[in-house]
Amino acid sequence: MKKSIVTMTFIFLATNLITSQKVEPTTEALQKKWWKEATVYQIYPRSFKDTDGDGVGDLKGIISKLDYIKSLGIDAVWLNPIYESPNDDNGYDISNYRAIMKDFGTMEDFDLLLKGMHERGIKLIMDLVVNHSSDEHEWFKQARSSRDNPYRNYYHWWPAEKGKPPYRWSFFDVNSDAWKYDAQTNSYYLHYFSQKQPDLNWENPNLREEVYEIMRFWLDKGIDGFRMDAFQFASKDTTWPDLPKGFEKNIIKYYGVGPHLHDYLQEMNKEVFSKYDIMTVAEGAGSTPEDALLFVDLDRKELNMAYHFESVDIGKHISDFGLEKYKAIFSRYDETFKDKGWLSIFLANHDQPRMVSKFGNETPEFRELSSKMLTTFIYTMRGTPYYYMGDEIGMTNIRFDSIADYNDVDTRNKYTNLKNKGGDTLAFLEEQKQVSRENGRTPMQWDNTENSGITTGTPWLKVNPNYDEINIKKQEQDPESILNYFRKTVQLRKNNLVLVYGKYSLLDKENPDVFAYLRELDGKRVLVLLNFTDKNTSYNLNLKLGKNEVLLNNYNDTTKVKNNKLRPYESLVIAIE
Repeated sequence: MKKSIVTMTFIFLATNLITSQKVEPTTEALQKKWWKEATVYQIYPRSFKDTDGDGVGDLKGIISKLDYIKSLGIDAVWLNPIYESPNDDNGYDISNYRAIMKDFGTMEDFDLLLKGMHERGIKLIMDLVVNHSSDEHEWFKQARSSRDNPYRNYYHWWPAEKGKPPYRWSFFDVNSDAWKYDAQTNSYYLHYFSQKQPDLNWENPNLREEVYEIMRFWLDKGIDGFRMDAFQFASKDTTWPDLPKGFEKNIIKYYGVGPHLHDYLQEMNKEVFSKYDIMTVAEGAGSTPEDALLFVDLDRKELNMAYHFESVDIGKHISDFGLEKYKAIFSRYDETFKDKGWLSIFLANHDQPRMVSKFGNETPEFRELSSKMLTTFIYTMRGTPYYYMGDEIGMTNIRFDSIADYNDVDTRNKYTNLKNKGGDTLAFLEEQKQVSRENGRTPMQWDNTENSGITTGTPWLKVNPNYDEINIKKQEQDPESILNYFRKTVQLRKNNLVLVYGKYSLLDKENPDVFAYLRELDGKRVLVLLNFTDKNTSYNLNLKLGKNEVLLNNYNDTTKVKNNKLRPYESLVIAIE
């Protein structure tokens, strides 16, 4: 739910680098888990498929596309929040954790969706937001009614008679204080995000038990895990020390991973997670790899997977920061996770611009090739791959020209603040064309009919005008499409455990154009070569290929590697002896 300055400072995790001197792993020595071998497909329900003509995607829409989802070969769906919400932050402000937002349907619809997924062998991971609630949640309504209300301590309050509380910066309003004055009880409440998202007080054991009951409610329905949104902020230093100048550059140090966060997670694991065979994913968990490992080291009994951010928040486009720096991120963090913990691999989600627009090349000449190359990257790295809906057909940034086209609370608030200060709003909008999270939220492009087949009404957010050219129906009919390449890549990972558990070794480290690495397991070796540029380039592996077989090539015209050349955005996955 956050972007840019927030996610830049979340957990910075990466894949596993084991030096060539280390003993090669074997499957017998590994802790095999379904969530390590799974491939996860993220659905932003509001933009997926609408069935009632109101312009908003709904649960019945997802149900109607379950066969398509199954055809992708994926194993699990991560579903963004569908709980009852006033939608200040598109569902990340929850007013009832046990009810479905009316825009999306009913609990009966949810039960049918879960049943349909499980019948197709697809697991369901729910997004859970418990750092904060909506200000329209009954807990907060009660809490703000009087200082003596039993729910008062479910949130963080500061009585006005003590003066203004210590300054805290609000993520969704860069010029605002995160303490909001509430006249009814002459007090301030804390909101790290929108003022309609008051932070929950995790120091209160009654609040914690309420959350555990919510978790049990959904797990007993049969869901298969949780993605924990913004949970690294749940524990606060409630002495509220003054923050130093420039604290925004290391937000986790001053805002997150408070004194009791690990205690809460271990309690959560004991009370809930340990009783189910589920996936538990941390959106963020620290500012160093060593800190991050504490959250996902299974011996500590907290969470079982972490969702990293440094590799996506490194800059506006990969050309800005360079491939060498990008490779260094994976290698640096990988060393920490070589023996313990587990990671996620992703290039896009609902808080990021489109994958091909940031890491590839969205021009007509190279969009398909670079999309396929990036897909290859995601599915050949060590870790559980997460893939965002629409990237399987190479959807691109929409690049809105007007603030009126934006729905996102983050973009709109920043624009308003800048305008009020007399800032350069045109430059801001130009930047948002590349970085806004709205780019990843435009409706799914199903076909070339009106509004891309997403709805018979007016879409909640404009459809990208290129849907006539980029759509699922068109790509289904083309065996060489990005969509069908995605399916082949998913199957390649499924059929080769070396791509799941295998040791990762970086090759040709200084090459500014090529990301090359080796995966090794049980005597099997797979070489991956990825050209991240729009030009012909070369590589130097210092590695004897011997007999080799190309398992996957995005140009689809190579069966053996005969030289050290790569074409623009070429990707090769090679079995070698």
